[in-house]
Amino acid sequence: MKVDTMRRIDYYVGVPLCFLGSILQKIVALVSRRGDKRLRNVLFIELSEMGSAILVDPAMRKLEKVSGARLHFVIFRKNKPSLDLLKTVPEENIYTIRENSMPLFVYDTLKFFIWTRRKKIDTVIDLELFSRFTALLNGFSGAVNKAGFHAFHNEGLYRGSFLTHRVAYNPHIHIAKNFIALVNALLADREEIPYSKTVIADEEIVLSRVSYTEEQKEELRGIVRSCFADFDCRKHKIVLINPNASELLIQRRWPPEHYAKLSKMILEKCPAALVLITGDPREREEAQRLKEQVQSERCINFAGAVTFAQLPLLYSIAEFMVTNDSGPGHFSSITGMPSFVIFGPETPALYGSLGNSTPVYAGLACSPCVSAANHRKTACRDNVCLQVIKPEYVFTIIKPNIEKINAEN
Repeated sequence: MKVDTMRRIDYYVGVPLCFLGSILQKIVALVSRRGDKRLRNVLFIELSEMGSAILVDPAMRKLEKVSGARLHFVIFRKNKPSLDLLKTVPEENIYTIRENSMPLFVYDTLKFFIWTRRKKIDTVIDLELFSRFTALLNGFSGAVNKAGFHAFHNEGLYRGSFLTHRVAYNPHIHIAKNFIALVNALLADREEIPYSKTVIADEEIVLSRVSYTEEQKEELRGIVRSCFADFDCRKHKIVLINPNASELLIQRRWPPEHYAKLSKMILEKCPAALVLITGDPREREEAQRLKEQVQSERCINFAGAVTFAQLPLLYSIAEFMVTNDSGPGHFSSITGMPSFVIFGPETPALYGSLGNSTPVYAGLACSPCVSAANHRKTACRDNVCLQVIKPEYVFTIIKPNIEKINAEN
């Protein structure tokens, strides 16, 4: 389904269902006995954002460490690979929903309610900001404890009254800290209105890192060599360019001509650089057009050359990456590779990578233009916030990394 179609369904169908569902749940609560509130089987809900599967990892690890609960997760099937990178949630505890067709979407949703009861889910943490669909999944999951972001006095963000732990979403702190606030609400020893009246230190949102053997790295270098026969890791240094962003918010894309010019500057100023244009197989044609603009044999169309699971391995043998504000900026954060993430419609203050990352942000008066309040949908059709970030400016930011490569060669 298209993103806008999902948004319309979420509003026009989700709002009345949340209203009716909330009434039904209150009636059931009047005649039902309250269950055991201990945290044993905890389910996290995050459907649509691949990067959030990385950003929530510190919160999941904290909950597991403090409570000893078994972790579970529900996510759209196409986004599941992002959850597999750190393997915090066991494979058998992950439920996927197919969003590519309405019949499959409905079937998987109904089956979800059976799955939660079979898994004896007692606690649900809804990571989505103000989605009505996930509120319904939470509300009818059968769980005793239900944590999520509540609108309180914010208008237009209604999604029922299913939550037992209502957390105030804070638009002034990083989303990873907001996720930890949800966990803190469940760990609190007393009721709070609103949750969570806690201080969350920067040290709490440090990610785990992955490491690879030299044999694994050499296997990946072999893939690079299959695309560029002259590749020699002693002579060439890999620089990654990721020019795409998800369809959820295409306004996050830096202009292709800017990427082409930046790539030319890198290749000109750094004779050892080998520029790989990354992307998934569907983006290979777009990557080819960018390669043709660069007009260099050291610029390689690498879109689709590696699997999603191999991306962190690719990052582990690269010098640095320049990318749009999208998944790769977060996926690379579990490695030590420096990344330079170009922001526009969103702000790095809330969605910046937790890794070795430098945000590039113009900070126009209209930016950021997407937020929880507008369900990340903007009226903008002319992303000047990205157009004004010129290749020359980005090059000055990455220049120390270029100089480091030159000094080593």
